[in-house]
Amino acid sequence: MEQTFHGSCHCGAVRFEADIDLDQGTSKCNCSSCAKGRFWKAFIDASALRMTAGSDHLTEYRFGGKTIAHFFCRTCGVKPFGRGETANMGAFYAINLACLDDLTPEALLAAPVEYQDGRHDHWENQPAEVRHL
Repeated sequence: MEQTFHGSCHCGAVRFEADIDLDQGTSKCNCSSCAKGRFWKAFIDASALRMTAGSDHLTEYRFGGKTIAHFFCRTCGVKPFGRGETANMGAFYAINLACLDDLTPEALLAAPVEYQDGRHDHWENQPAEVRHL
């Protein structure tokens, strides 16, 4: 069931709302960025994110194919979300679940998790090892 969550970076300068259906699953990837940042995310349609404060505090980073814009708070360095667009997904946001202020540990642990092998650009495959993600 879709629910509106409220999120923020560590210092609180960046704030947002996101409509997320955790029953649709969450995602962990082994690409260099996600693995180093332990980025546990939920994908949502671009229209399901609303900035409530601090869009001027966001700085953008792109790497590799530069198709995903990774946004970080310029004050505290926390990554609340990334934004991208692909042929099969359309425009989307990948929300950092750790930034959702009203997501309970119980709800997070109950959500399905899918793993992608982004390190080898085989997003459709699960990596052989996922325990570290």
